[in-house]
Amino acid sequence: MTTRFEPTWSSLQNHHTPQWLRDEKFGIYTHWGIYSVPACGENGTWYAFNMYRKGNSQYEFHEKTYGPASEFGYKNFIPMFTAEKFDADEWAELFRASGAKFAGPVAEHHDGFSMWDSQINDWNAARMGPRRDVVGELEKAIRGTGMRFMTAFHHFEQWWFYPHWRSDCDVSDPQYSGLYGPLHNLDSIDESVHDWVAQDRPDGAFNDIWRTKIDEVINAYRPDLMWFDFGLNWVQEEYKKKMLADYYNKEAEWGTEVIVAYKNHDLPPGVALIDYELGRMDKLTYYDWITDTSVDDQGAWAFVNDAGFKKPSALIHNLVDNVSKNGYLLLNVGPKADGSIPDQAKALLQAMGDWLKINGEAIYGTTPWMVYGEGPTEMTNAGMFSEEHEVEYTADDYRFTCTDDAVYATSLGWPEGKSMIKEMRRLNAGEINSVTMLGSDKALSWNLAKDGLEITPPAERPCEHAFVYKINRKNPFR
Repeated sequence: MTTRFEPTWSSLQNHHTPQWLRDEKFGIYTHWGIYSVPACGENGTWYAFNMYRKGNSQYEFHEKTYGPASEFGYKNFIPMFTAEKFDADEWAELFRASGAKFAGPVAEHHDGFSMWDSQINDWNAARMGPRRDVVGELEKAIRGTGMRFMTAFHHFEQWWFYPHWRSDCDVSDPQYSGLYGPLHNLDSIDESVHDWVAQDRPDGAFNDIWRTKIDEVINAYRPDLMWFDFGLNWVQEEYKKKMLADYYNKEAEWGTEVIVAYKNHDLPPGVALIDYELGRMDKLTYYDWITDTSVDDQGAWAFVNDAGFKKPSALIHNLVDNVSKNGYLLLNVGPKADGSIPDQAKALLQAMGDWLKINGEAIYGTTPWMVYGEGPTEMTNAGMFSEEHEVEYTADDYRFTCTDDAVYATSLGWPEGKSMIKEMRRLNAGEINSVTMLGSDKALSWNLAKDGLEITPPAERPCEHAFVYKINRKNPFR
């Protein structure tokens, strides 16, 4: 019997994470929009915010490169956003090759520019700039590879994103309110404290537009997952409840399962999937969660000209660690303004795919084991934005997942000599049928003693970055 959800928190708490996400674990999304044109700053997606405000590198870059914001506003980048190299099929195939099982774009960021053929927002990619329905093209291409489709929404933050009090700039011109948002809060605020809550609250009309944009995407593209940025904090509560109920009730209509991801405490626990931006948990949790991180080694979301890129091992260890603790991974890629994906990002995704071809058995369709892992290396922080405290793992750091008939112990480095996995003392020798390493056809020598499971690894590495022992189990009482 299909559950019918009502717009109440008690009813919405009856919704559960889809089994497909519990099995598939890994997805990719993209930050791509007008902000990809200047491609400047530690976080390019905030270019539109910073270019109008003194005292930051993006403001200085804008004045030097394009002139003052009073003469060259954010809207003036739109004709430069031509996306001549955008190929949705090429993106989708790259994402599939990475081992991701779901993927999709940011449908609208804080900047107010919609990446689909919107009927409520004339400022969209189908009518301006690329003159293409980016969301629609990606939905078709991604589903064509067998992956599930997701969209991300950041658009409620448009309410406070632009300084409408700057009467010398286009942000205060009513004819551009579709892009910059309705005029309000015309008195300057103390931006040094970053206190946007001090502004006037979004009105009903703004909440209506927020909801209508979401409905356009739901009805046109049927996303399996909708991911929301921090803006849900300011959405009026009745709108949030109604949006969740209406979306979850699409399950019966579409014959599939869907899920919403959110940040911080913007929704009550249990009604959706919580996301930890640029961070993860330091322990096994009894609720599931997702983290979003970027291929950029500084945490930038959009492509920037001075981008750096993470090592493949960092991304693979992130995925393995998340899954062992009941989490999932959403990885961001920032394409260039022309629609091409940087070669360094392509190489990272290919490396993840190569690893998952060999070791995906320890990720897909697994659950966490009784403990998440063991080893000398400990996280110094956990939760949101803990990634800045990342550590380098060793061969003595293990992460565990399991199925009904196997435990997978992933070493986060190549073992030099014999491996000793202490937590395997939880097993009985009589239930271990065999021990192998994924990617190797060699039978491994092992011994379960009071100190743990001692394994002699194969002579040759079957892959790079992380190495999976598969402990095949049997019922010792049969």
